[in-house]
Amino acid sequence: QVQLVESGGGLVQAGASLRLSCAASGRAFSRTTLGWFRQAPGKEREFLAAISWNGATYLAEFVKGRFTISRENTKNTVYLQMNSLKPEDTAVYYCAAANEPSYYYTDYTYWGQGTQVTVSS
Repeated sequence: QVQLVESGGGLVQAGASLRLSCAASGRAFSRTTLGWFRQAPGKEREFLAAISWNGATYLAEFVKGRFTISRENTKNTVYLQMNSLKPEDTAVYYCAAANEPSYYYTDYTYWGQGTQVTVSS
């Protein structure tokens, strides 16, 4: 079992930065791929980034250059650094855990509760 708790969301103006954190617990954490997704009202869940247990990273093409993912295993935490935020980034952001690296939300077994990110113009 893996439990995930996100934090760091909020309301910011366009151009600002936020760093989201996801604290993970569970015996399998160190060998688990962790990913970030987002979902806006009326839209599909969208893959953002993933990081494997050994640090290999995967990013959606549309966030390259603005978002980065990192993992701090000693703190059991994964981060999503978001820079140059735009109004279209407004969504609920989720972290999730999978057994293997994947771009697909159906491959992720455990999910956090989500954290709201709102970007004003």
